[in-house]
Amino acid sequence: MIFLKTEDEIELLRQSNQLVGKTLAEVAKHIKPGVTTIELDRVAEEFIRDHGAIPTFKGYPNQNGQPFPGTLCTSINDVVVHGIPNNTELKDGDIVSIDCGVFMNGFCGDSAYTFCIGEVAEEVKELLRTTKESLYLGIQNAVQGKRLGDIGFAIQQHCEAKSYGVVREFVGHGIGRNMHEDPQVPNYGRRGSGTLLKRGLCIAIEPMITLGTRQVTMDNDGWTVRTRDRKPAAHFEHTIAVNSGKADILSTFDYIEQVLGNNVI
Repeated sequence: MIFLKTEDEIELLRQSNQLVGKTLAEVAKHIKPGVTTIELDRVAEEFIRDHGAIPTFKGYPNQNGQPFPGTLCTSINDVVVHGIPNNTELKDGDIVSIDCGVFMNGFCGDSAYTFCIGEVAEEVKELLRTTKESLYLGIQNAVQGKRLGDIGFAIQQHCEAKSYGVVREFVGHGIGRNMHEDPQVPNYGRRGSGTLLKRGLCIAIEPMITLGTRQVTMDNDGWTVRTRDRKPAAHFEHTIAVNSGKADILSTFDYIEQVLGNNVI
């Protein structure tokens, strides 16, 4: 069932999503060669709790009932999504996609950003740029009167024009009092197809795009999703509210990109 949000509920969603942006910015201050993803996870959890919220991902169950152990999903290089924070050290030339969720004032926030560590290959930087561009193209189509397929079509067309893979098995989602609500929001689709977009619909749009094949595999931990060909993948995500004329972006990359400065992709 799809729950349309009131203006007051959208403002509470905005508060949660702004905190996610601030958390990712705090994490960004610590991203460098030699830092471990578990260290980044500790930074995020402390920051979230200090601001009166709780990490939504921590303890969240997968399809098999296995609880996610971290505050962040930290997905390095060929990991598409749901990488578990651990003692792996980031190294020069890596990329890491960091997905963060919070619960505050009764509503969820959810956003993701892919970071470069040191000097990253130009073809990988271009993958990140294209993925981020596709996110905003999807958002441009998240307006009252369009359909879900218009969002996916915009993302898919932009990425496949550069021969990148568009992951099918994992998609965006509705969001509100729960992290995952109806409808699902694929990063592929046909124009004019799918659910009609109405004012007050709040969704997380999150293209997951690969440098090679779109096929993925899952590790034995039941969480970590990798590209089958082990080529890099990028992930950017915003939470938005459907409006007339222009989507209302509730999350933000502004705080992150203030930290990154001249290193913004």
